[in-house]
Amino acid sequence: MLAAVSLAPFLVLSVQMLFFLWNISAAIDPIPSYSYLEVLGYFWIWFCSTSSLVELIMCLSIVLGMNFAFLRINFFQIHVIYFVIISLTYYFIAKSSFAYIPGYYLSGIHRYTSLLAVAVGILLFLLTSFSDPGTINSENVSQYISAYPYDNIIYAEKECSTCKIQKPARSKHCSICDRCVARFDHHCGWMNNCIGERNTRYFMAFLVWHFLLCLYGTVGIGLLLAGRLKELRVVHILTVYYGIENSFLGLAPHVVQWLLGSYHTLILLVVFLAIVGMLLAGFFGYHAKLCLSNTTTNETFKWQEYMSWQRKVNEAETSAAALRASISGMSNDKKPLLSKWRTFFRRSPLEDVQVVPKNLYDKGIIRNVLEVIFPLSTRRSLTRCKLKPT
Repeated sequence: MLAAVSLAPFLVLSVQMLFFLWNISAAIDPIPSYSYLEVLGYFWIWFCSTSSLVELIMCLSIVLGMNFAFLRINFFQIHVIYFVIISLTYYFIAKSSFAYIPGYYLSGIHRYTSLLAVAVGILLFLLTSFSDPGTINSENVSQYISAYPYDNIIYAEKECSTCKIQKPARSKHCSICDRCVARFDHHCGWMNNCIGERNTRYFMAFLVWHFLLCLYGTVGIGLLLAGRLKELRVVHILTVYYGIENSFLGLAPHVVQWLLGSYHTLILLVVFLAIVGMLLAGFFGYHAKLCLSNTTTNETFKWQEYMSWQRKVNEAETSAAALRASISGMSNDKKPLLSKWRTFFRRSPLEDVQVVPKNLYDKGIIRNVLEVIFPLSTRRSLTRCKLKPT
């Protein structure tokens, strides 16, 4: 849910640009005669001219963000948002680029592979949204207890106060879904589903596929624009007919201005896909790191709480030891008063040293990855525990 809210400003800005960037053509003359600063100036004038629309969309985004935060959007409304974003993006890509495919660098097959790529992304979204994250009940609780032993550090044997069943290690009761989830990572607002032991693999596939989808679109549009420059001999016209220096610094501002004036929608799509792609790459990288160390988002918070508690205990023990030492030193009259206070306030060299316990569930990179792809509770050696009485 927090990830959805954090993505909202970037998505709102990108969607706003997606709908209105083509208006810049009315402000920019297609004849190349402007510098970088002038091109940016025209862009700013265009952006400010849509301020009322920006304010409207920003207000809607704030309301949407509040609905996400307070969970007042129902299941289907959340999914509609995803379908609207991906459908509009594909629509504008098809409308603005398919007329130039096949082109100088792109073959006609990309008309079909792009649709197939989007369809796979939608399939992964639905699979992650509707799949069981690893719901724990009285029938399978023994199966999950056998899969994940207690480490007695951040997980100890206890009963779920809501479900009234024994709580397996690495599980958590989701207050939104109202169920205990095995190997709980987080509750995803976009999916309106928990990410747990059984659907982490689908969630990771969703992230990496949509990142590749954005990369595919960015590179494809880039090649399309490069092909248009080649086919229309823009560089040749600029250097021969307009006398512009044949160098990168000389040509770049005029080429950018020409692209903004002639293919503004495609330029916007590149910006939009690049922003979303970078966000997805960062999100995937974070979760990939967790998978490699066999840790979950929920466990990172638990470890932080444990380390904070351990630090406070160490500080209390150090202060108590210093107090005892200062009290015992008060009986010695030869000891200066200043030295006594130095003894009291002196920090132990071990005070800042924290021994981090080993993660019991970290079994090495290969086994950790295999555990995500093939969840422990689904393996034949552990499913037999389901038949045993608890």
